[in-house]
Amino acid sequence: MVRVNKDRLRKWLWVVLAASIAFQLYFVRELLAALFLFTLAFAVLAGLVAVFYLVDQAGQLSLAWVEPRARQVMPRLRERALGLLEELSKKPFRRLRSQPDQ
Repeated sequence: MVRVNKDRLRKWLWVVLAASIAFQLYFVRELLAALFLFTLAFAVLAGLVAVFYLVDQAGQLSLAWVEPRARQVMPRLRERALGLLEELSKKPFRRLRSQPDQ
């Protein structure tokens, strides 16, 4: 009878050990899957930040390139705009043959 109990105990010990190993392997697989997903999300986020940074840098460079050229053109544009405003101000607000509302 003692032999049967030892065999049963040994059998259950192996079952518990195998279940424990299987559970640990499953847990490790779950942790690796979560790590992969978080790494993927972080990489996407880092890529978006890099794109926004590059767009910002390109915008700053283009503004630095345009500013001196715009300063040269602005006085001529201002004169032209004032001339157009003066010409527009001389035009009547209504057509010549229209009757005013009474």
